[in-house]
Amino acid sequence: MERRIPTKEEVLSYLKEDSNWGRWGNDDQVGAVNMVTDEKRAAAAKLVVKGRAVSLSREFPKTPAANNPTPALHYMRRGVRPNNGGSATDFYGISYHGQATTHLDALCHVWDGNGMWNGRNPDDVISFDGAEWGSIEHWKEGIITRGVLLDVPRHRGTDFVTHEEPIHGWELEDVAKAEGITLSPGDAICVYGGREAWNRVNPLWGSHPEGHRAGLHASCLKFLRESDCCLLVWDMMDYQPNGYDLPWSVHGSIFAYGIGLLDNALLEPVAQVCAEENRWEFMLTVNPLRVVGGTGSPVNPIALF
Repeated sequence: MERRIPTKEEVLSYLKEDSNWGRWGNDDQVGAVNMVTDEKRAAAAKLVVKGRAVSLSREFPKTPAANNPTPALHYMRRGVRPNNGGSATDFYGISYHGQATTHLDALCHVWDGNGMWNGRNPDDVISFDGAEWGSIEHWKEGIITRGVLLDVPRHRGTDFVTHEEPIHGWELEDVAKAEGITLSPGDAICVYGGREAWNRVNPLWGSHPEGHRAGLHASCLKFLRESDCCLLVWDMMDYQPNGYDLPWSVHGSIFAYGIGLLDNALLEPVAQVCAEENRWEFMLTVNPLRVVGGTGSPVNPIALF
């Protein structure tokens, strides 16, 4: 992969000429998760040696913050039963897209002027009743596959990625090589940028008043396409502004390649375990809610070592 920042024309070609449209049929609504075969899941299960489990989910984001303008709702109710019995029930409400909730984006979530995943027109398939194309229920069996962690701060010898030095596609290649990782089709690529370390010494990541955000540069699109991954798991998301005046940069891998994006993952704990175990691959389970017509789902991904 060339070590230079691509032009706008090149980025547009990544999203159009390099697309996976039609690869699994013109009516496919599963996308790159098609590569997670029974054999792929069985191979991922063999990576579990110790049974050590790590959650990649942030806490349910009930506290308002600069990067959480629509906090989640949690209402409690206490019920009474005879003979000193009782019950506790509650209600959850959440607007999960954004920068606070750990969630999985479905293939209907975003699009550009060329259309949604597999060329569908959002005007035809998106309504107030839900999405009729590429919605989250098409991943109802879960995404259970090999996860690989690409620890960018460790590779750089820093605590976190900065806005001045976004993550580029060629750097991800370097990180994988340094970790001894050979990517294979259907992998879930977990890109750690050091969001928690950033938050400890900076204003909250994602709270810049002008929308500036450290993260993955559009040059990563080429890497993702060539990796044939099924899922991108990340803590810092797209570098912003993307520098190309495009509606979506790395998020464009959803509609161009059919890749699921697992936003706002909590990756610091799994990065620590990877360093302790001196291994950068594990079994990853991601199980979205079965919401018919949903554009995604909050999730609690689990890495198993």
